[in-house]
Amino acid sequence: MSTISDTRQSAEAPEEIRVAHRAPWGWWILTAFVLVFALGIVQMLVTNPNLEWNVVFAWFFSQSIVVGLLRTLELTALSMLFGILLGMLTAVMRLSPIRILSSVAWFYTWFFRGTPLLVQLIFWYNLAALFPVIGIGIPLTGPMLWTGNANQIVTPFMAALLGLALNEGAYMSEIVRGGILSVDQGQHEAAVALGMRSGRAMRRVILPQAMRVIVPPTGNQVIGMLKSTSLVSVTSMPELLYSAQLVYNRTFQTIPLLIVASIWYLIVTSVLSIIQYYIERHYAKGGRRALPPTPWEKLKRSVAKLMPPQTTTPARRA
Repeated sequence: MSTISDTRQSAEAPEEIRVAHRAPWGWWILTAFVLVFALGIVQMLVTNPNLEWNVVFAWFFSQSIVVGLLRTLELTALSMLFGILLGMLTAVMRLSPIRILSSVAWFYTWFFRGTPLLVQLIFWYNLAALFPVIGIGIPLTGPMLWTGNANQIVTPFMAALLGLALNEGAYMSEIVRGGILSVDQGQHEAAVALGMRSGRAMRRVILPQAMRVIVPPTGNQVIGMLKSTSLVSVTSMPELLYSAQLVYNRTFQTIPLLIVASIWYLIVTSVLSIIQYYIERHYAKGGRRALPPTPWEKLKRSVAKLMPPQTTTPARRA
C-alpha cells in the first residue's frame, strides 16, 4: 500500500533531477568579488548624504507623485489595449492574400517602426499647426459632416495616447505575425477540412497555439510601454516623471525626486514581471509535459527539505 501511494505522489509532483558539480576555486573568487562589489554599492547608497533619503520618503506617497503614477498606469493600459488590437488587425492584414490590405498594413508597420517614438509624440502634440480644424466627411463630395477645433480634440493626453498606441501597434503587428507563422500550416488545413471558415480557424485553432510565442514578447512590450510613457513629458503631460520634474523644479531636489520616480518604476515593472510569468506558465500547458514550479512551490519544497523526515509504519496484513 505504501509503495503504491509513494508512486502516486512521485507521479503527481515530479522533482527535477540535478547533477551536483564541485565548484572550482575560481568560482569562489568570483563570488567573493561580486559580494564585495555589492556591499560597496549598498554602503554608498546608505552613507551618501547627497541622496537625501529623508526627502525621498517624504515625497514617495505625496499626492502629486501618486496622481502621476496613476496617469502613467492609465496611459500604459490604454496604449497597450489599443496597440494589441491594432497589432492583431494589422498582422491579419499582412497575411491576407488581398494585395491592397497587405500593402496598407506593410506601409503602416514600416512608417511607425521607422520613425522615433519621441518624434511621433511631438508631431501629434503639434497637430493643430498642420490641421487647425479636424473634420469628418466623405472625400471629394464637398461639405464636411462634422468639424472641430484641433486644439480641443488633440489634448496632451490624447496626443500621448495616439503616439504610444500607434507606435505600439506597429511592433505588436510583427509579434502577432511571428506567432501566427510559428503555427504549422497543417493546423489551418485541418481546421478548414473540418468545415471551419478562415476567420473561425484563426480564432479557435491558430491564435490559441500562437499565444505561446506571442505572450513573452508582449509582456516585454508592456514593461517597455510603462517606461516609454516617460517620453510624454515633452508634451507637458503630468505623468510620473513629469510630476517629479514639476516638484524638483520648485524645490531644486533633483536627485531625490528622480529616485522616487525610479523606485515606483521598479515596483510596477516587478509586479508586471510576476504577472507575465504566470501568464506564460498558463499558455505553456500544451507544449510541456510538466509545468515549471511557481516561486511558492519552490519555497514549499525548500522548507520540506529542511523538515525532518516522517517515519511511517507499514500497514499490517489482515
